[in-house]
Amino acid sequence: MASKPIPTFQEEEALQHRGYHLIAGIDEAGRGALAGPVVAAAVMLPADYKAPWLSRVRDSKLLSPGQREILYREIRAASLSTGVGVIAPDIIDAQNILKATRLAMEAAVAALRPVPQWLLIDYLRLPAIKLPQTGIPHGDTLCLSIACASIVAKVTRDHLMVELDTAYPGYSLSRHKGYGTRIHLECLHRLGPCPIHRRTFQPVRACRRPDET
Repeated sequence: MASKPIPTFQEEEALQHRGYHLIAGIDEAGRGALAGPVVAAAVMLPADYKAPWLSRVRDSKLLSPGQREILYREIRAASLSTGVGVIAPDIIDAQNILKATRLAMEAAVAALRPVPQWLLIDYLRLPAIKLPQTGIPHGDTLCLSIACASIVAKVTRDHLMVELDTAYPGYSLSRHKGYGTRIHLECLHRLGPCPIHRRTFQPVRACRRPDET
């Protein structure tokens, strides 16, 4: 099996050579979940930044929870600015997940200070934002700024899901973070959907709460 590529600063360095030094990487977490918000993060690292921990940065899906937590703290401490956008399940249902993901990314970018000069985005482009930008397929595995954003988005969302587990007990949200695991599906079929489930997503759409007729 081929090894996964290691994220690099190649994209950022090419932009720096063109005179752009405030570069934000953007990614999301929770797009495929059945419950909870979609969360986006934007991370702007200093130009020519170097630190030993950067060699450990990967797409968040390739890291353990413990590794993500450590890197999350390093990224937050080192970044020029970090922005987060959170879009709730009801908006996901009303707008669709693609539009909601863009809204989360737009909110994350709007939270950055100073304003970035260029955006590097995992896959997507953001037409509503009038800044130069590049959508990079598999950006979270190739581009360090985007990989950092993927970690911040994932850890932020995981923390939110742990809080929501307290608000909506019985669904084991702190374990599966809203994704369609066997345990989550068993809880969903036994209890029906709760207010943070995405009603337009299958299999949530096919389920009813026991008190619903």
